[in-house]
Amino acid sequence: MQPRQSTIETFSTFVEFAADRFSRWATESRLRSSMQSCVNRTPQETSSAFWALYWYKLWQTSATQTIAQQHLAAYLQEPCYWVCQKTVNNFASTQYQLSDCFQMAIAQIDKVLKGFNPNQGFTLKNYASPIFASAIRETLRQRHEVDICTDWGLLRKISQKRLQESLENAGLSPAEIPGYIIAWNAYKTLYIPTTTGTSRKITRPEDQTWEAIAKNYNSQTSQNVNPQTIEKWLLNAAKATRRYLYPTPESLNVSKSSDDSWELLDNLPGTQQESIINEIIAQEEEQTRTSQQSEINQILVQAIAQLEPDLQKILQLYYAQQQNQDKIAKQLEIKQYTVSRRLTKARETLLRSLANWSQNTLHISITPDLLKTMSTVMEEWLQNYYMKYEV
Repeated sequence: MQPRQSTIETFSTFVEFAADRFSRWATESRLRSSMQSCVNRTPQETSSAFWALYWYKLWQTSATQTIAQQHLAAYLQEPCYWVCQKTVNNFASTQYQLSDCFQMAIAQIDKVLKGFNPNQGFTLKNYASPIFASAIRETLRQRHEVDICTDWGLLRKISQKRLQESLENAGLSPAEIPGYIIAWNAYKTLYIPTTTGTSRKITRPEDQTWEAIAKNYNSQTSQNVNPQTIEKWLLNAAKATRRYLYPTPESLNVSKSSDDSWELLDNLPGTQQESIINEIIAQEEEQTRTSQQSEINQILVQAIAQLEPDLQKILQLYYAQQQNQDKIAKQLEIKQYTVSRRLTKARETLLRSLANWSQNTLHISITPDLLKTMSTVMEEWLQNYYMKYEV
């Protein structure tokens, strides 16, 4: 999947499939216009996480719920796609394709938004992913009894009542349905599968069986319908049954309105919008600081635990017991320059872990000036850490 390149694309484009694979990002023009307007008003905010929280706040107000939900549905396209791809791979035997599972998952957007609480420390993407996965698995489990059947097996399992309901749901007229029922009864009576066991492997009847089914049908209706027409009817009946029992969720990617009536953002009072933006900025900054401090702490603690024992010992003596290099050398019975070299090696290892985390998580480029700043911050952290956890 080609990643989206800008905030505007992230909140205004949707996955388009071709041959059950990702094809391209399809742009919803009204969402793009809406997002462009937001970015123009607040150009300093380029974080997708910020705008996700912004649209979530607006979603909570009834006046802007639809536009906000559309933007958030666009935002959640990537996690939905990757969850679906992983799930489809795990359910290799399912008859549902990647695009089918995608629609099952993205239809849960309302459930995601109703259950999401930004104060619990989850990002919207992280919160949505398990819900998407659970929805797909549950749907596949519910449909399993039907999905494992071939069309011919399904027609043998379905009751006449369900078949009639399925045909009515498919839009057949009351005059057409009795003919389908007669053909179905003839099929069940005359087709004796040669495959033993379950109905998942029942194959198409042989041509001579179709001749018998057509003959039986014609004798009951005084018509002259050929076997090919009977087979087509029954295949349509099987398709109608699957669709009736387990309808495919409707895509949220397509606007149901032909006008711009739901694009209400541009008409919002400026004071409300600025208030929400300021609130989110303050909240995001505080959450970001707290989250980053926690992650940095975890990264460095793990990095220390992975150091060689002699390096861990030197860090403990130097920072926790505040011994100089000469005293450490005497205690460990090694040379002072060995202590210096090992202390430098330990610091470089920890700094490398911190730099890698900054690149992978914060997506920032590591420059010499930044490394110098990070080294200073890490030195302060080491002093506080070992004073607190002195052993």
